[in-house]
Amino acid sequence: MMFDPHLAPAALQQCLRERPNDPLVVCYCALWCDTCKQYRQQFEALSTQWPNHVFIWADIEENPEWLGDEDVENFPTILVQEADGGNLFFGTQLPHIGHLERLLNHLQQAAPGQTQAGPPPLRDLAGV
Repeated sequence: MMFDPHLAPAALQQCLRERPNDPLVVCYCALWCDTCKQYRQQFEALSTQWPNHVFIWADIEENPEWLGDEDVENFPTILVQEADGGNLFFGTQLPHIGHLERLLNHLQQAAPGQTQAGPPPLRDLAGV
């Protein structure tokens, strides 16, 4: 299941409370972006294949706070964040869902490690 903090903030907050240990997979997008419109359906479909992750579709104009001090220059920009708020990946990907799927598989099999770059812990922003 995919959540949109602009359209359903209460549903997202409830999910984050019920699933405190699940990593977050965030796609930063913009309503005007044609690439995002095409990617959204694939992103939502991928969310059903990763039930132990929380997938979030964050419009950078409707929810700029979800970026913290970071900027998005290209779409889709993806964030994978551990439950404790550590960022495992933050960057642009080609708009082919297979790239994100390979990234998630790699992160699942890799030794734990975090990057310093990326937005702050999003669970805090969601009020959880």
